[in-house]
Amino acid sequence: MNTLLGEFRGSPLLWLLVFVPVVFVAEYVWPERHTVLFLLSICAIIPLAMLLSRATESVADRTGEAVGGLLNATLGNLTELVIVLTALQAGQYLLVKASIAGAIVTNTLFMLGGSFLIGGLKHHEQQFNRFGARFQSGLLFVATVALLLPSLIDEAEGKVSVLQDLSLGLAVLLIIAYGLGMVFSLRTHRELFASVGHGEASETPWPIAVALLTLAVVTLLVALVSEIFVSSVQSAAETFSLTPAFVGFIVVALVGAAAEMATAFSAAAKDRLDLSIGIALGSAAQIALFVAPLLVILSYFVGPAPMSLQFWPGAVAMILIATMTATLMTNGGRSAWLVGAMILMVYAIFGLTLFLLPPAT
Repeated sequence: MNTLLGEFRGSPLLWLLVFVPVVFVAEYVWPERHTVLFLLSICAIIPLAMLLSRATESVADRTGEAVGGLLNATLGNLTELVIVLTALQAGQYLLVKASIAGAIVTNTLFMLGGSFLIGGLKHHEQQFNRFGARFQSGLLFVATVALLLPSLIDEAEGKVSVLQDLSLGLAVLLIIAYGLGMVFSLRTHRELFASVGHGEASETPWPIAVALLTLAVVTLLVALVSEIFVSSVQSAAETFSLTPAFVGFIVVALVGAAAEMATAFSAAAKDRLDLSIGIALGSAAQIALFVAPLLVILSYFVGPAPMSLQFWPGAVAMILIATMTATLMTNGGRSAWLVGAMILMVYAIFGLTLFLLPPAT
């Protein structure tokens, strides 16, 4: 308790936690005020993301940054999973696929580019384990290949059944590939993923029991707030004249990854760039190789109809370009603020294109 009280005194933004009970009360009292719920849920997620960030860094201090990044990516992706499951049950498959593609691209470009930019502005030049970055980029490339093939099938030619069978088979293969990657990075070759940075030790790590308890409680709260967010985001988007694809690709992806971004940006500022890269690329790989295939399988049970892995061509192109960008920008094992700015520029180009040229529904 003293540890958490100390965090409240040192971080005024944590007082925004008052919005957590407020958003639950507002959802009960004014369930039809979607725009208000949308704004309140964002205000509630921000302090929760900060707590999750601090707890994850404390765990990474004791388990290593590879395990810490994986843990943060997994817990952070629970938010995306809750959001897309809600949309999946409602049959909003365009929103689901836009959220999946947006989460992959947001983590690969926005989170990675932001980490490079923040770290570069504070430390001039940073070093990181380029083998770990190449490993995560390789997993993303495998997923991109799997997403490319279904998009080549034309449903108008009566190949819907073939598309569903192919998607289900690819989903199983991707989950197997993700499992093999975890065995490689956490057991058989874990020494290759050691951090090469020189992180700052300005903050005292939390006791491991406090950190783990905080991770569990905050993750649950983030999932609950995210459910309110996704139930209100569509109506709020209509108020601002935004398409479902833009909402899923940009808005849902950014809010869903808020907790991970807080940790990644904070770690980069403390010269712990391996942790930032592990969170950004590890989360993108987990969504592409595990979350998306899992949704295909779950759609047979909770959705109105089975969902395929057929994305619109623009989404597949953006995922492929994002993967290539991450591979090129992390190949040297060094980064500076300009590298981050260029990665963010690619993300901005995608956002502008999707806003002006949304895919057909």
